[in-house]
Amino acid sequence: MIVPEPGSKKYDTRRARLRKEAERLGVTDQDANEAANETLQSDPDWQSRGPRTERGRGPKGERPENAD
Repeated sequence: MIVPEPGSKKYDTRRARLRKEAERLGVTDQDANEAANETLQSDPDWQSRGPRTERGRGPKGERPENAD
C-alpha cells in the first residue's frame, strides 16, 4: 500500500479538505489549519516513512550508526 507523504499532492488535498470541514463547523481559519495538520500528523497512515535511499539518510559520517 502506497501512503501519501507530507508535502505530496494527496497529502495537501486531504489537509485542505480537513481544513474546510473544520471551517464549516465554525473553527477559525488559523485554528482549522493547525487542527488539520495535527490530525494528519497523528494518523500513522499519513506520516512520513523516512528516507528511502542511502543518500537520503544524510552524509555518511553523520549517520547514527557511524557515530562512534
